[in-house]
Amino acid sequence: MKILLKNATLLPEYGYGSRRVSVLVKDKKIAGITEQPPEAPADEVIDCAGNLLIPAFYNAHCHAAMTLFRGYGEDLPLQRWLEEKIFPAEERLTFRSVYHASMLAIAEMLRAGIASFSDMYMFEDAVAEAVLASGIKANLSRSLVSFDPDGDIAREPRMIEALRLAEWYHGYDDGRILVDFSLHAEYTNVPRACAYVAEVAGRFHTGMQIHLSETEKEHRECIARWGKTPTAFFRDTGVLENPTCAAHGVWLTDEDIAVLAEKKASVAHNPVSNLKLGSGVMPLGKLLNAGVNVALGTDGAASNNRLDILRELQTAALIHKGVNRDPSLAPARVLFALATRGGALAQRREDCGRIGVGCRADLVLIDRSPLHNLPCYDDYAMLAYSAETADVRMTMVDGRILYRNGEYTSIDEERLRYDCRETFAHYFE
Repeated sequence: MKILLKNATLLPEYGYGSRRVSVLVKDKKIAGITEQPPEAPADEVIDCAGNLLIPAFYNAHCHAAMTLFRGYGEDLPLQRWLEEKIFPAEERLTFRSVYHASMLAIAEMLRAGIASFSDMYMFEDAVAEAVLASGIKANLSRSLVSFDPDGDIAREPRMIEALRLAEWYHGYDDGRILVDFSLHAEYTNVPRACAYVAEVAGRFHTGMQIHLSETEKEHRECIARWGKTPTAFFRDTGVLENPTCAAHGVWLTDEDIAVLAEKKASVAHNPVSNLKLGSGVMPLGKLLNAGVNVALGTDGAASNNRLDILRELQTAALIHKGVNRDPSLAPARVLFALATRGGALAQRREDCGRIGVGCRADLVLIDRSPLHNLPCYDDYAMLAYSAETADVRMTMVDGRILYRNGEYTSIDEERLRYDCRETFAHYFE
């Protein structure tokens, strides 16, 4: 299958300036970039009409099925929100509810230009089936907890689920699905279990997903419990020996940041969720200056309430300037890289997150013509300060168009609405 995207504008970093180019997509990859349309015929030709063609966004931290809890348990601090609302509600989850909630999340993400998401939750086989049906990419992990210091996590049902997920889905469809192992957090796990999961991840050559220093309470109680920070805890249990994506990182110390840089870990910045839950603002500048790969994540729809990386980019572009009283911090071009290439690297997708011959064709077309985007002197600034999710005209994943001009090619939107109404209607009764 060959698709020709002609009359496209690329970002300045690709070296074409304001000149329009043609991008040829063959099967799953970008096969050519030229200023003149190639002579070889294509199966489909799309006129981009001068609009902006960018790498797709990557959601580096998500709990997709929590769309089910969107708007539930609002205006509470994290620990009360979890213990009083979310944990009890999650006890009622089923394969069916997780599947439909995940499909809802995927539809929302495709509309927002997201090609891939990192998920940490339960019933991950249901999430995997939603991923396969929709065409999106994902890094999936079954969230693990352990509280008995003498317990054997290897025998726990959650661990068995995680192993089965890796055996069934890791690398599926030429790597469209990757499986990670996941430890929910330091405060929900014991050292023995963490060391075991770290060893298993190394054996499977997968990554790790963790929550890390999201709140001051979590950070301080870990120090009181173990005499070390959560970052040091995960380092000392061997977790950070694996490629790790640590979500939040709001309360990291300078020493923590040095450890994350040394271990080549990624940190998923979730500015909207962290603001909404009153957790704080992560030290983005320090992480970037230390050479840590930073990506953007949405967290779950219960704590956000949207799955929109463009919104995360725009929030980050403002919040770091404000809290540091420095308008030069978090420049638009840097944040765009976090939303694209940074997310791809956090998912260990080396051939993604950029536009180049041989790269995966994960592409998004942004309409530059709406009034709120005019005039456009700087496309990075447009993305960071004025663009809206409604400006996404096309989302392509591995060379396959999954969303175009308000319509999905792999998801029946009306059927999805019906399934969600049927599944969710009586959930909280």
